[in-house]
Amino acid sequence: MNVPPPLPSQSPPRSIPTYLVWAILITIASLFFCCVVGTIPGIVAIVFAAQVNSKLDRGDESGALRASSNAKLWCWISTGLCIAGLLWTIYFFSSGGMAQYQMMLEQLEQAQRLQQ
Repeated sequence: MNVPPPLPSQSPPRSIPTYLVWAILITIASLFFCCVVGTIPGIVAIVFAAQVNSKLDRGDESGALRASSNAKLWCWISTGLCIAGLLWTIYFFSSGGMAQYQMMLEQLEQAQRLQQ
C-alpha cells in the first residue's frame, strides 16, 4: 500500500508590526514642530516599515523582524525630536518669540555700530 508522505506542517505567518502608521504620522507632525530635523528619521522609519510586509511575503521572517525593529527605533527617534521641537517652539513663543529675537538683533547692531 502506497501512502503519500505527510505534508510539511506550515505554521501560520507571524504577525509582525510594521509601525507604518506611526512612521507616517510622526513624519507629518515633525514637519510642523521641528522641520527637517525630525522629518529625516521619520522618512527612514517609513522605509523600514514598508519593508516588513514585503520581506514576510518572501518568507524572510528574520529580515521582517529586523525591519520592524529598525522602524520602531527610527519612530522613537523622530518622536523624541518632535517632542524636543515642540518644547522649543513653546519656549520660544512664551519668551517673547520673534519680537524678542528682533530686539536682540537690534541691540547687537547698536553694539557693533558703537565699536566702529
